[in-house]
Amino acid sequence: MRTKLSMFDFKFDEKLIAQYPAPHRDESRLMVVHRDTGKIEHRVFKDILEYFDEGDVFIFNNTKVFPARLFGRKEKTGARIEVFLLRELNADHLLWDVLVDPARKIRVGNKLYFTDEYDNEVLVAEVVDNTTSRGRTIRFIYDGSHDEFMDELRKLGHTPLPKYIKRDPEPIDKERYQTLLAKEEGAVAAPTAGLHFSEEILKRMELKGIDIAELTLHIGLGTFRNIEVEDLSKHKMDAEYFRVPEECAEKVNRAKRSGKRVTAVGTTVMRAIESAVSAEDLLKPAEGWTNKFIYPPYEFHIADHMITNFHLPKSSVLIMACAFGGRDLILKAYEEAVKEKYRFYSYGDAMLIL
Repeated sequence: MRTKLSMFDFKFDEKLIAQYPAPHRDESRLMVVHRDTGKIEHRVFKDILEYFDEGDVFIFNNTKVFPARLFGRKEKTGARIEVFLLRELNADHLLWDVLVDPARKIRVGNKLYFTDEYDNEVLVAEVVDNTTSRGRTIRFIYDGSHDEFMDELRKLGHTPLPKYIKRDPEPIDKERYQTLLAKEEGAVAAPTAGLHFSEEILKRMELKGIDIAELTLHIGLGTFRNIEVEDLSKHKMDAEYFRVPEECAEKVNRAKRSGKRVTAVGTTVMRAIESAVSAEDLLKPAEGWTNKFIYPPYEFHIADHMITNFHLPKSSVLIMACAFGGRDLILKAYEEAVKEKYRFYSYGDAMLIL
């Protein structure tokens, strides 16, 4: 039987999308879903360690969000444009795939000028290719070193909040739209399940003997792209760069061999580890690009549990949660979440699937 997109719809009120993070990282609500019994519990995120023991391992995505949203002006007309940096395409970091808005006015050969808050011109780029209706390839014109160029981009860039957060970025977002483990710069969206972990929880994990393993998956905008086919076997995910270091694989495999439990902190971690499974159903060190799309029915190999946020109807991340937790149980949990007014999306509440 084919798995269809319409099987992952549910009644949803957009007012439930969190516009701001909880006052403290670990004070989000936590829904705990037990796959073995179907029981659903309502907790607070800081309670999460009650479900884990010494020797268990949490795998985190240590990607760091890049301030990918730039505002500039078009040459001659001075029209204001928004440029969203998607990925760099060459070693000197000057050639980028981007999204532009308004796209109809941005043509090959146009020069784009980026200014600071005082309207001083800082960077110039030229449009060199059309890739999609909104996509362009641009080349920055810059003589300084790579480090100087990246510093300029960071100063000019704004936190790339997802479009469902209907406000401009504020100072709070610089800190709260990053996890505390963020260190490998390259994502245009945060691995949101990790946003709930506070310094206090990380310290309590250490004291309890719960191990932390880290990998990197640089999240692109494909994570948010609507699925446009009814037959899920025909959906193609955008490829994202990932790396599972040897140390991560060793920690995870040690836990699995000794009967301890492994928890994937987020759907991006799950995609990365399921893209790096050895012939013995263990985690292997790996580096490359993954376009893995996980949908039911799917046999998971590495993680025993998963932490994830509450996602939107028919999204690839909701579909993965259903593959892991069972479609009927997860959709029942979502019904409960809507009824109990859980906060959805990037700054929303969390679900622990046991």
